[in-house]
Amino acid sequence: MARSQNPMTGQMTGSMANFVTSTRNGQNEIRSKAFNPKDPNTPAQQLQRACFKLITDEHQSFGGATDEGFPEADSGQSSYNLFVAANLPAAIDKSGAEPVIDYSKLLVANGSLPKVVIQDATIVAGGISISYQTNVKVPKVNASDEVVVVAKTQIGELLLEKQLRGDLKTGTILLDYPGIKAADVMCCYLFVRNADGSKTSRSTFVELV
Repeated sequence: MARSQNPMTGQMTGSMANFVTSTRNGQNEIRSKAFNPKDPNTPAQQLQRACFKLITDEHQSFGGATDEGFPEADSGQSSYNLFVAANLPAAIDKSGAEPVIDYSKLLVANGSLPKVVIQDATIVAGGISISYQTNVKVPKVNASDEVVVVAKTQIGELLLEKQLRGDLKTGTILLDYPGIKAADVMCCYLFVRNADGSKTSRSTFVELV
């Protein structure tokens, strides 16, 4: 409610209808309120916020494992910033009533090294076995690179395994989890880091057989 000492000349403060009154330097000021609120909370904005929350929650669910996947940041950028930029909105499926994560498009690593070529990924007695081409003759690829596998189960368990790329034609890495079934796995990814961890490849979504 507006208040005035005198209807014509007194000090005025407060708001009324579509204007706001105040006094500065002994002068009454009247300002019009914005016709459009800054935060109208439209359906499009609600969807954007829901998508952002999905990606933020996904980053937290990996418990820091994705920090190693985004080392190639410019000054002032964090691995979190890069994770969000890489996955919003590309890794979100908006075709249903509510947006959901499309794990086949989610990136847990993104960098300048060549992607790993997966030959085979199967559930074995000891866990998840993934065979990959070492491709050591490809530029920027070294036998000393570290192969990283990260997976998440349906109940939120985080599985992580690392080993050197090696110099044989193919390599195999085992994600240790005896008795696991394909239905237990929410998502699984493979990427590589160079020896000092300053560069990574783009992660590859692992389809389990």
